[in-house]
Amino acid sequence: MSLQRFTDIRVWQQAHKLTLEVYRLTRSFSKDEMYGVTSQLRRSCASIGANIAEGSKKRTNKDYARFLNTAEGSLAEAEYFLTLSRDLDYLQSGEADQLIVECNDLAKRLGALRAKVDANA
Repeated sequence: MSLQRFTDIRVWQQAHKLTLEVYRLTRSFSKDEMYGVTSQLRRSCASIGANIAEGSKKRTNKDYARFLNTAEGSLAEAEYFLTLSRDLDYLQSGEADQLIVECNDLAKRLGALRAKVDANA
């Protein structure tokens, strides 16, 4: 359990930045995809930060670690939808690849935080 505000957690800040960028880029997606790829990509990104925030306020480190693990799953889902968006030509390769690099960096940081919380559970 964290005593700091979730907005002060670096991995949350990075996840939030990723989510804002995804929302910005998906505005140009086909309207036919509003309830498909667009929605899934946005929801998976938003879920990363939401799970970090919610988990940080759980009473035990075991519960916090579980929410961080859920955030890791959402991050993997987001990376998949970024790859799919690139392959469907909804995103330019450079944009998608940069976001995927950001996902990989976030995955390392999120995994390190989860391991630290797990060690204190």
